[in-house]
Amino acid sequence: MHETAVGSKVLPTLTSSFDLNPVLTTDMFFVLQNPKVTADRAFNGYGTNFENSPEPIYGNLFLPRKFKVAVTVPGDNSVDLFTNDVGVVVIMSPSGELEGFNLLVGGGMGRTHRNENTFARLADALGYVPKEDIFHAMKAIVAVQRDYGRRDDRKQSRLKYLVHEWGIDKFRSVVEQYYGKRLQPFRPLPKWEFKDFLGWEDQGDGKLAYGIFIQNGRLKGDLKKALRRVIERYELPVRLTPNQNLILCDIDESWKADIIHTLSGAGVKDADAIDSLDRYAMACPALPLCGLAIGEAERGLPDINNRIRALMDKLGFGADEHFHIRMTGCPNGCTRPYMAELGFVGDGPNSYQLWLGGTAAQTRLAEPYMERMKVQNLESTLEPILYLFRQQRRPAETLGDFCARVGFEAIRSFSYGFVSESEAASMPQVGLPEDLYKSLQAIADKQGKGLAHVVCEALRQYVK
Repeated sequence: MHETAVGSKVLPTLTSSFDLNPVLTTDMFFVLQNPKVTADRAFNGYGTNFENSPEPIYGNLFLPRKFKVAVTVPGDNSVDLFTNDVGVVVIMSPSGELEGFNLLVGGGMGRTHRNENTFARLADALGYVPKEDIFHAMKAIVAVQRDYGRRDDRKQSRLKYLVHEWGIDKFRSVVEQYYGKRLQPFRPLPKWEFKDFLGWEDQGDGKLAYGIFIQNGRLKGDLKKALRRVIERYELPVRLTPNQNLILCDIDESWKADIIHTLSGAGVKDADAIDSLDRYAMACPALPLCGLAIGEAERGLPDINNRIRALMDKLGFGADEHFHIRMTGCPNGCTRPYMAELGFVGDGPNSYQLWLGGTAAQTRLAEPYMERMKVQNLESTLEPILYLFRQQRRPAETLGDFCARVGFEAIRSFSYGFVSESEAASMPQVGLPEDLYKSLQAIADKQGKGLAHVVCEALRQYVK
């Protein structure tokens, strides 16, 4: 799997970049020495390459835009597979031998506010290829984007727009022309789930791996110093996760106690001790580091999470209740907020689009619930949503699945008449006959609403 991932990156990369780029990794160097990668890269039986060119795949055209590839195994969606230009799923035989790969194409997150021609999109299933053909298939996909991807409009130049315009069947047909044969049917897969790989894991080779939570990917201060000491002391390889965390690899059991002592002294917590809202949240750097940002994200999300947790405590949620939160400082979607159960997309200073309805497994797009939410209105916006969720959720139902099931119309209708306990306490008091009071309370209980909510709805309807 690791060699496939690195090979997929190396295959279309500019030849000259390996001569000029001082950041050629050891993994990439060894893959370049792999005779199969070299041979598959040079093969030009079906028009994927430019003959006699120092850049056999790119030629002098390059690609219209950036091109993202994710590789994973069945069931593990920690890489946000469906948000990539190409998704590769490793398929093994029952005996554990590599057989081939499922391929998906056309995912991407970037969009522009209030431009309906730009949108987030999930990747579609393209087909299956045997293991010996993976690099040929990757070249074919790259060649299609190279030759047919739009170059006249930067906002329409990602592969997702080509797949959307053509449809997956036409796209598959053109890929097969460059591939030289038909793709096989997509292999069945188990249900996807999100894994963050935090905490201690057995690598399967007698050594351990340790996943460390890095809030919003910002490594600094004592933690940065402690990690450097541990990594240098034991010469540990490090993996960066797609969710802004670190995994220390190849750890001997005898080193574990010292690593725990060193890192815990710098503030590293056990995975179970991290607030689950923080654990499953991400934010991009945004202001002041990103020139595209129009709002806060990395600096703003910790406080947002604290306020959401306080609101959840007030509403009676358990301490382990959580949902996936993602925040960006602009609509380009670098932390993939359009997959979140609760997404905040920067729309100006202290203002965010609010997206709801993604899944914990990152398999469904969220939808825009509110065009602009001011930060100071966070609690008043989210309290009716979370109240309704607590009252009407099904067993084990997540916030994203709940929002997708009941629909935004029902959520907005409930929110319009919602009266919080603090608001109800400060309202003028009105006397009611006991029988009417009991009837209204019964209606409130049946509908999962507060009594003040039901009374206000009834009175508004009467006043109309």
